[in-house]
Amino acid sequence: MNARHHLVLGLLASLAAAGAIAADQPVVGLITKTETNPFFVKMKEGAQRAATLQGAKLLTAAGKADGDNAGQVGAIENMISAGAKAILITPNDSKAIVPAIKKARAQGVMVIALDSPADPIDATDALFATDNFQAGLLIGKYAKAALGGKPAKIATLDLFPGHPVGVSRHNGFLAGFGAADITAKTVGLAKTAEVVCMADSFGDQGKGQTAMENCLQKNPDINLVYTINEPAAAGAYKALKAAGKEKGVMIVSVDGGCAGVRDLKAGVIAATAQQYPLKMAGLGVDAGVVYAKTGKKASGYLDTGVTLISDKPMAGVDSKDSAFGLSACWGK
Repeated sequence: MNARHHLVLGLLASLAAAGAIAADQPVVGLITKTETNPFFVKMKEGAQRAATLQGAKLLTAAGKADGDNAGQVGAIENMISAGAKAILITPNDSKAIVPAIKKARAQGVMVIALDSPADPIDATDALFATDNFQAGLLIGKYAKAALGGKPAKIATLDLFPGHPVGVSRHNGFLAGFGAADITAKTVGLAKTAEVVCMADSFGDQGKGQTAMENCLQKNPDINLVYTINEPAAAGAYKALKAAGKEKGVMIVSVDGGCAGVRDLKAGVIAATAQQYPLKMAGLGVDAGVVYAKTGKKASGYLDTGVTLISDKPMAGVDSKDSAFGLSACWGK
């Protein structure tokens, strides 16, 4: 056999080996609510980083907009066809997505919910997420301490009816503020005597501004605003400033995005509960690779952590300052 034959055989062997490696490469899918929200942009970044470290192939997709269930159903089907052994998903519709998840699991695909649970929660193999009740609890405790015994007139700018994350944050906030009868198991948005207005913001700045304007018309004496996230908080602040009330009203929120922490540093938000999408997605990919290689499934709930951020700390409420918040934030 001459040198040329050896070269050809060696090349064929190398190609075969490369094909075997590609065939054995774990395939993990990530489906977010949208492509543009900074939270999900950071989640995608975390997933890609983990996939690169693990030598896995990452497939990504998203709904066209918040609430687009059909887009996520199509993404699940496409990822199964592409050989995904694990799919990570932030459900746009926690109930409507369940049949597609059941179909995936029946075909041997492990499904992990990130950030938002499916309904029922055990429709997925596992949930990797912020403890949203705890996030609300932290800002509720902070607000109670910061008011220092002053009577509260509260506006809550919530997400939209029935969303489990919105319910958990809202109820956690009221529990932290002192409502002993509200727990993580309370069904639906709770209300206490201090709450003078409840409105849906859909987590959007423009809708948050409109919701705050409507609340001020109902009760111009509002002195505390809870918002589902920091874009809604920015909208609330715009409404308060236009009414000349921004200095007499405290805003507390949840997320810990970079824009939100900058707003906190500027005095727009008094405190926010920071969550960690990079960690959620990274751990999800790691679990997907383990399943693809060993068949061992993740199960149950994994708390990915939350930290109270404020530049005006309150006694008895653990917090970190905006410098820490900016070092751990996400988005632009």
